[in-house]
Amino acid sequence: MSVDAAPALEFDVVLRAGGRSWHHTGRMDRPGTLVLFGASGAGKTLTLRALAGLTQPAAGHVHCAGRTLFDAAANVAMPPQDRRVGYVPQDTGLFPYLTVRGNVGFGVPRRARAARVDALLGELDLAALGDRSPGSLSGGEQQRVAIARALAPGPQLLLLDEPFSALDRAARHELRAWFAARVRAQALVVVLVTHDADEARALGDRLVLVEDGATVAEGTPADVLDGRDRVR
Repeated sequence: MSVDAAPALEFDVVLRAGGRSWHHTGRMDRPGTLVLFGASGAGKTLTLRALAGLTQPAAGHVHCAGRTLFDAAANVAMPPQDRRVGYVPQDTGLFPYLTVRGNVGFGVPRRARAARVDALLGELDLAALGDRSPGSLSGGEQQRVAIARALAPGPQLLLLDEPFSALDRAARHELRAWFAARVRAQALVVVLVTHDADEARALGDRLVLVEDGATVAEGTPADVLDGRDRVR
């Protein structure tokens, strides 16, 4: 890779909320999965929201594949709808008034919608649930619908906040494998929040460890987590 090539993702943001402050950084030189790992309250979800454009950092910048999504110094703040970002929050954020099919197709151009929705429902074993409402689904089914909806418009950056937490062990293993294969096949840039070290090792290409309001380590999941365990 050329030293002059733009990173797939690079962020350095200062976040403030409720009288607290966080300073988080991360970088992916090529597509893959960057894991945000840390205790509850470390600002991981707030960082995802900043990358999505739902929360504006107090300072810093966010660059994705040569595009500037946010730069405080340059007064650039691209609106969420222009960022080509898919976001799956912990509460899934599904629209209760739309069916599963309507949720997955939301935001997809009409000419491509039916084919894209059918493909994703099939891949995620949701085809039989297409006409159901989100409220009639289990937590794991809702999570899979939310992932399908985030992928359907073809995002450049995918943000996932504990996406497999509502699944049982077997479903979690199956969906992790499907997800990892799709990330590789489509050259996606993914930021994954998890508190599960095994999940971080299985899915992450790089890992950002956040503690006490700041990024304290970054590297491969094995290097960062093994180093953390030795210190403790």
